[in-house]
Amino acid sequence: MQILLGCAIGLLAWFVLRFIVMGLYTVDQNQRAVKTSFGRAVRVIGGKTTLEDPIAESLRPEERDRYSYPQVQVIQPGGPYFKMPWERVHKVSIATVTVNMAMDPEDPMANDRGSRLEAVGKDQLNTGLTGQIRYRVSESNLYAYLFGIKKPFVHVMAYFVSVLRQRIANFEAKSAAAAASSGGTADSDVASLAGAEMTGVSINDLRKNLRDLNEYMDGECRATPARYGVIFDASLITGIDPPAEVESALAAINTAHNQVSSDISLAQASADQRVVQSRRAVEIETLKAQAEVEPIKSLAGELAELHRSGPAVLRAYLRNVRLALYDRASQIYLEASK
Repeated sequence: MQILLGCAIGLLAWFVLRFIVMGLYTVDQNQRAVKTSFGRAVRVIGGKTTLEDPIAESLRPEERDRYSYPQVQVIQPGGPYFKMPWERVHKVSIATVTVNMAMDPEDPMANDRGSRLEAVGKDQLNTGLTGQIRYRVSESNLYAYLFGIKKPFVHVMAYFVSVLRQRIANFEAKSAAAAASSGGTADSDVASLAGAEMTGVSINDLRKNLRDLNEYMDGECRATPARYGVIFDASLITGIDPPAEVESALAAINTAHNQVSSDISLAQASADQRVVQSRRAVEIETLKAQAEVEPIKSLAGELAELHRSGPAVLRAYLRNVRLALYDRASQIYLEASK
């Protein structure tokens, strides 16, 4: 009897420990959790998929069927929560993480120990890239992050690097005409000369268009939440360096280009200044001529008005003018009649 009682007490203790104590769990503030029952994630009511979520708007039409994941019930921070023994809780941190974009999660020694990513440009040179990536797990697509990909961070990093290298390999700078028409201050001749000097130097083109490159990467990574359950908050490429063997030659090309651009700018500024001075001189001479003409026009108007008043009035005016002139003259010459 005592043996049966002991077994019953032991079974009850095991039941309390297994079902009640070990069934309680909590979720931290920077975490989200998904519960599985017999290995199947608990879906939301209605059987919705991620295609019905706004994160799927960036997917191309041919990708929508491939990246159609079920929406799962997300357990928010708090607790304690309770789970049954056949249920399992998968917790995920949604905090933003910043990593070097050259880091290889599977091989820490790759890419100069995760400090410099290499990509081949159109000039067949190995371009060194440095920068950072900020990412976080998408709360709207935890199914893809937890169950769709075996190693989601490794997969997403490989995707980012492949897109970046493809962009570097096919990168083309804006033409001189397009650069001049897009708001540049130099005229088309200057832009054409600069473009001719920099032909084939893709590293310089990449440096000048670094902002466009970052915007392109942000656009390409806009669909990663729907594909892999990872959101790229920002991808910032901060440095583009040439190989050591061509760095000095590239520096010399840049110096020559800067000198030519400076000389052209100085010549253009001098020409603009002369044009402004010429315009100012024309305006001054025009104003002087107008100042000399205005009294004559005014006098002609007065004489016409006097003439309309009568011949006697005009003769009286002329007599008064002569008297004023006689008063100011020191000598008077009169024509004598023969």
